[in-house]
Amino acid sequence: MSGGKDDGAPMMEMNTTPLIDVMLVLLIMFIITIPVATHSIDIDLPVATPPTNNPPPVDPIRNKVVLTADDKILWNGTQVDGPGLANLLKQSLSYPVEPELQYQPEPNASYDLSAQVLQLIKAAEVTKFGFVGNEQFRDFGK
Repeated sequence: MSGGKDDGAPMMEMNTTPLIDVMLVLLIMFIITIPVATHSIDIDLPVATPPTNNPPPVDPIRNKVVLTADDKILWNGTQVDGPGLANLLKQSLSYPVEPELQYQPEPNASYDLSAQVLQLIKAAEVTKFGFVGNEQFRDFGK
C-alpha cells in the first residue's frame, strides 16, 4: 500500500479497504437476521406391535436352480432343459404363495448358459429370486 508520491500529485487509485469492511459487516448482519428454518412436517409413523410368540407361517417350498460346469441345469437336483425350466417356473408361479427361487451357478459354469437361464427367469416374471452360494466365488480367480 502506498501513501502517494512526494511531488504532491493526487492518488489515482481508490482505497478499497473501507468498502470491503462495510461489505463484510453487511454480510454478517444479513446472515444473523435470516430467520431460522423452523418448518416442520408432521409424519404419522407406524406404531410398533409387540412380537408374538407364534411368528407368521413361512412357506417351506424353495426351488433351487443350479448350473453345473458341464452345462447342465438342475432343478432341485433333477436335470432339466430350457423349455422344461420355463414350464417349472410357470408351475411354481401358480401357487397361492410364490415359492422362493434360489439361483446358484457353479464357479466354472458357462456364462452364456447363465445369461440364458437368467433370461428365462426374467421372462417368467419371478419376483422371489435370490443368488445363493456366492461365498464360493470369494477366492475365485486369485
